[in-house]
Amino acid sequence: MTTALFTHSACLYHETPPGHPESSDRLRAVLHALEAEDFQYLARQQARAATEEEIARVHPGFYISAVMRAVPERGYASLDPDTHVSPGSGEAALRAAGALVEAVDLVMSGGAKNAFCAVRPPGHHAEPTKAMGFCLFNNVAIGALHARQHHRLKRLAVVDFDVHHGNGTQVMFAEDENLFFASSHQMPLYPGTGRPQEQGRAHNIMNVPLDPGSGGTEFRLAWEGKVLPALDAFRPEFIFISAGFDAHRRDPLANLNLTEADYTWATEKVCGVAKVRCNSRVVSTLEGGYDLNALASSAAAHVKALMAA
Repeated sequence: MTTALFTHSACLYHETPPGHPESSDRLRAVLHALEAEDFQYLARQQARAATEEEIARVHPGFYISAVMRAVPERGYASLDPDTHVSPGSGEAALRAAGALVEAVDLVMSGGAKNAFCAVRPPGHHAEPTKAMGFCLFNNVAIGALHARQHHRLKRLAVVDFDVHHGNGTQVMFAEDENLFFASSHQMPLYPGTGRPQEQGRAHNIMNVPLDPGSGGTEFRLAWEGKVLPALDAFRPEFIFISAGFDAHRRDPLANLNLTEADYTWATEKVCGVAKVRCNSRVVSTLEGGYDLNALASSAAAHVKALMAA
């Protein structure tokens, strides 16, 4: 089986104000990198729009309506000081969430061994009733709860190597012992959550903060010593990856020093757990990454590792 790539051109039309780091050029850079010959065997898929019912497993209806009403006919509207919408943002957000839903369905059907969703806006900061950190809907949580509702899976895991803590995913998972969330992230840094003592209702949350200046050695020790053993012990039936590439040494928004080799290593390790625990079921989705060259090369390394798994 092959690796699937889910994306949609609508995700390019979620425009942010000039100079905003979460620009459509991010997705263009990733998609351009994935046009290389190494990726000719990707199963390329057009993401459909998520339905309100699918999003409502994570976000209440009044919040979904509020986000869609905030989308302006022209110009920009702000949902918080960092998070903005423009005329194309509504469809982009629906397609980003829908990519995760479709990726789950394809992997569960045996049509692909795993999948990468090259979409934006990103999602892991979005809380049930709050847009924040460039995120409107929590795409990875929507995918996870679709796997539960539609495919009757019980134990679902998200691992997150974005440099910023995935506070939204943690909030949604913390009270459910059958949902697992693990994150490595720089601390101190936005959004200020993700301390080790934040462990969830049933120790189903694993946070491993990294000091500014940490590099591949510290990152790999954190994952080898804490994240991966906890993931394996959880015995997941499906694993999701919040794949942010802003812990790269060239990223302008943070101060970690990872390289493409570290993302390859982490992807291989997660896929190794998936092979043992859940028939290799993995769906990954793009989160952060704001140096365009580093983002493109890191995403390419990540997808190459998915293809080789």
